[in-house]
Amino acid sequence: MPKIWNETIDEHRRAVFEATLDAAAALVAEHGIRSVTMSQIAKQTGIGRATLYKYFADVGAILLAWHERQITRHLEQLVQIREHAREPRERLEAVLTAYAMIIRAIPHESELASNVHRDPHLASAHKRLTKLFRDLIAEGVAAGNVRDDVSPDELAGYCIHALTAAKNLASKDAVRRLVAITTTGLKSTP
Repeated sequence: MPKIWNETIDEHRRAVFEATLDAAAALVAEHGIRSVTMSQIAKQTGIGRATLYKYFADVGAILLAWHERQITRHLEQLVQIREHAREPRERLEAVLTAYAMIIRAIPHESELASNVHRDPHLASAHKRLTKLFRDLIAEGVAAGNVRDDVSPDELAGYCIHALTAAKNLASKDAVRRLVAITTTGLKSTP
């Protein structure tokens, strides 16, 4: 059985944690969520079952940690995109496009998605996403690019819900059209 080891104990723990999440997701994709066991995850990760139980109580806990990691990565990606654009309108459009592309790429109909999307950690992620959108919209309002007759909070909710339609779109071009329609609804009127 291969052993994961790094320079420090903290690095080792992080490596075991990450390898466990990756192994669990791969096993679920291959065999389905109901057939994955802690033994399979331990074997694929290359650690003992007892060690695995030191990190996670059960397969469900592993999958929730995996999902939380995915959400965190997506939010970090959106923040990086925001930081690279120069002007408020450009930042808003870039983040909305990236968000819609992320939504499109997520396998929403999978058994894994349906199980992890019921967890309370989503409320925190939704708040962070809403704040990111709200702040971008408020910048757009201040720059005169975004309408000021509707609150940024309400417009952020509108964008999030409108762009979830990307999950059903067949192409990236269709996603770009959805974003264009959404941003048209945000534009300030003379």
